[in-house]
Amino acid sequence: MEDLSPYCPRYSHAAAFLGRRWMFAVVRALMAGSHRYTDIRAGVPGVTDRILTERLRDLEAEGIVRRDVRSTSPVRVEYRLTDKGRAMTVVVTALQDWADAWVDLPCAEPGPARPASGAAARG
Repeated sequence: MEDLSPYCPRYSHAAAFLGRRWMFAVVRALMAGSHRYTDIRAGVPGVTDRILTERLRDLEAEGIVRRDVRSTSPVRVEYRLTDKGRAMTVVVTALQDWADAWVDLPCAEPGPARPASGAAARG
């Protein structure tokens, strides 16, 4: 490993961007391939619609995620990792390995079912 200087602007940008809540979870959910919004949401328990939409837009703006709109009826939107996003596999895997070795969690009990999104959920 190279000598690490006290400050690196690229590292700082990456750490601040990827350190935002839910960011790694969204990237990890997309590692398996192309997904629709509802599939991503189901793969990231606890994330709100607002935050998931924001994270997907941020990842798209950063060139990590590509949003594909299929002109079918109804319109189908899918998200996939770009080459830049797939290059994060080694980072996600390293974080998972570290978590498996060092993070202790109590046995989780299943939480309540998530409310449906959209107009039906608002009443």
